[in-house]
Amino acid sequence: MLKNVVLLTAQTQQQVALSALLREHNPRLTFSYALTLDDLLALDLNTLGDSRLLAFTTGTIVPKKVIDALGHGAYNFHPGPPDYPGWAPAHFALYEGARIFGATAHLMMERVDAGPIVGIETFAIPERTNVRELEQIAYIRLAYLFWRLARELATRSEPLPTLPLTWSDRKSTRQMYVSACDIPLDISKDELERRVRAFHDDFRGIPPTITLHGMKFRLDAPLPWLTTPAVPATAPGKVETAAAMTEGVSPPRSVAR
Repeated sequence: MLKNVVLLTAQTQQQVALSALLREHNPRLTFSYALTLDDLLALDLNTLGDSRLLAFTTGTIVPKKVIDALGHGAYNFHPGPPDYPGWAPAHFALYEGARIFGATAHLMMERVDAGPIVGIETFAIPERTNVRELEQIAYIRLAYLFWRLARELATRSEPLPTLPLTWSDRKSTRQMYVSACDIPLDISKDELERRVRAFHDDFRGIPPTITLHGMKFRLDAPLPWLTTPAVPATAPGKVETAAAMTEGVSPPRSVAR
């Protein structure tokens, strides 16, 4: 029987909002909280046996021994669609000119962003959206996805039903991000604009740079066409509820591995 939920998040405020939502569906639930890997490893094994772990916008990778110890599985809420597993999904989606983006909930496995998918939200990317705006829209959709699945996550002891969807076999990595930010001297104007639009964000302290005569220069100044307000993506149903649930909580810059 499901007795406890372990909430692994990037911010303490998220834990308050998410536990309140889950408790509405199951007042008997107890909660354990983790922000870091050390927090997870400090949890009692007996507690894990009665628990389900829910990871929301965290860069912490849950060890296999923790996943195996959980009596009711572990689910991750990934701020990108199945087409963009791995590191910085919003950045790579903008770089590749994607028209559709979204958020994904999936059963956690030892491999990151590889488990069976249990929920998805998608939306059309508004024109002239910059990467932080895209992350914000995806974060709201991710909160809505959590809201949609909250009842089952709080009350269902069995695994959640899976969807007939698969992850892309192309998973972005930190090294791919670093390589994209290393601007070659012979880059074309179009390619430079693509990279600047997607990666001019200083995400995890990795800015676009160019090396000339042994000296490295980084792009700092914002560009006017990057700061044009985007047209908000139309959201279905109770997205406003999800937005209210996370009011005052910004999407963490470490939301994706």
